[in-house]
Amino acid sequence: MRKVYYLSTCDTCKRIMSSLNLDGFEKQDIKTEAITSEQIEQMHALSGSYESLFSKVARKYRANGLHEKSLDEPQFKALILEEYTFLKRPVFIIDDQIFIGNSKKVVAQLQETLN
Repeated sequence: MRKVYYLSTCDTCKRIMSSLNLDGFEKQDIKTEAITSEQIEQMHALSGSYESLFSKVARKYRANGLHEKSLDEPQFKALILEEYTFLKRPVFIIDDQIFIGNSKKVVAQLQETLN
């Protein structure tokens, strides 16, 4: 399976995606097509934690005072399902590998896997 979860209004997602050959990838804009419980569970199985999928730089993270709370795994999952902006993006799934976020290291690993 080859899939990317992204936000169409995110310039970083667009920049990363335009730099890659995404032929054969299923693309899901998480703003227009919400993440399902099954999808987040699949991402969790590959990543090992919901926290690794959670964006702590999302505006609503600070605005909602979440930075002052100690969140557990079920709370991270619930927040991601409730509000698309909490998913660290983009998320690429290539077979049994997952690439989360936009750090240079993650993007380099993704490019290496695709080449």
